[in-house]
Amino acid sequence: MSEIKSAAIIGGGVIGGGWIARLIENGINVNVFDPASGAKRKVNEVLENSRAAYSKLTESTRATEGVVQFVDSVESAVTDAELIVESVPERLDIKQSVYQEIEKHASREAIIASSTSGIMPSDLQSGMQFPQRFLVAHPFNPVYLLPLVELVAGKQTAPETIEKAKSLYTSLGMRPLHVKKEIEAFIADRLLEAIWRESLWLVKDGIATTEDVDDAVRYGFGLRYAQMGVFDTYRVAGGEAGMRHFMAQFGPCLTWPWTKLMDVPEFNDDLVNLIADQSDNQSGHMTIRQMEKARDDNLIAILKALKENHWGAGKTLEEHEQRQMRSGTVRTQ
Repeated sequence: MSEIKSAAIIGGGVIGGGWIARLIENGINVNVFDPASGAKRKVNEVLENSRAAYSKLTESTRATEGVVQFVDSVESAVTDAELIVESVPERLDIKQSVYQEIEKHASREAIIASSTSGIMPSDLQSGMQFPQRFLVAHPFNPVYLLPLVELVAGKQTAPETIEKAKSLYTSLGMRPLHVKKEIEAFIADRLLEAIWRESLWLVKDGIATTEDVDDAVRYGFGLRYAQMGVFDTYRVAGGEAGMRHFMAQFGPCLTWPWTKLMDVPEFNDDLVNLIADQSDNQSGHMTIRQMEKARDDNLIAILKALKENHWGAGKTLEEHEQRQMRSGTVRTQ
C-alpha cells in the first residue's frame, strides 16, 4: 500500500505521464498542471497504454485507481500534495522558476522531486527556500513498467529526505537506487550515453545501420543485461575463476581501439538525416503508439519471466504484489 494519498505532477509529457500512471495505479490521487496544448490528450493516451499493461502484468489485487485531475495552475496542483514531481523541459532556468512557484503554495512536509535526466541537484535547488526536501528522482521510460528510479541528493538535501524517498518509491513498486555522489547524468544515463555515442560512429562510418545496431543489442548482450547487469555478466564470462580471471584476460582490451568514447562525431544535419532516414526505414511502418504497445508487451513478458525466477526487476514486481495483497486494497471492476 502506498505511503501517500496525493501527488502533483508539473509537466505531463512522456515522463510526467508515466509518473501519473504509476501513481494512480497505486491508488494515489494526482493533480496535473501542464499548460501545453494537447497535454491532456497525450496523458490520456499514456494512461490507456498503462492500464492495458497493468491488466497483463500483475496477478495481485490492484488498488482502486487514483483520480487524475487536470488543473490550471501550479498552486492548484501542489497545495495539498505530499509528493510533487517536476517533469518540465531540461532547462535550469525553467526548472528553478517552477520551484519558486511550487514553494509559494506547497506544504512544508511535501517532497519535491525532479525527473531530470542529468542536471545536478545542487544546481536545481540553489535558489530554493527549503532545499532540504528536494532531490532528483530520475525514472526510466516507461515509468509505469520499469522499476528503477535513481535518487540523487544535492548539497542541501537532508539525509532524511533520501530515506523517506527510498521508502516511498519502494511502496510504488520501484527499485530506488541511491547515487552515492552527485554527478551529471547520474549512473544509467552515463552508461546509455556511452552506447549512444559509439552507435552514432558505427552508423556514420558505414559499419552498421541503425537496425544492425539495435539487433546487436536486442539479440545479444541486451538480454544478458536485462537480468544480470554489467559486472555479474562479466563475472560469469570469467568462468569458474570469476571476475579476477575475466579482468586478467580482457583487461588489456582497455588500451585497444575498441571504442571512440571521447571522440564524438560532428553533430550536423548530415548525421541527423543519416540516422533519421535509417530509423524511418527500420520502424516507420509502425506508429509510435504501436511501438509503445509492443514495447510494453515485451517488457511484461520479461518481467513476468524474471518474477517466476525471483530475480532482478521481477523480484521487485513480486515483492510489490505481495505488499498489495497484504494491504487488502481492492480495485472495483
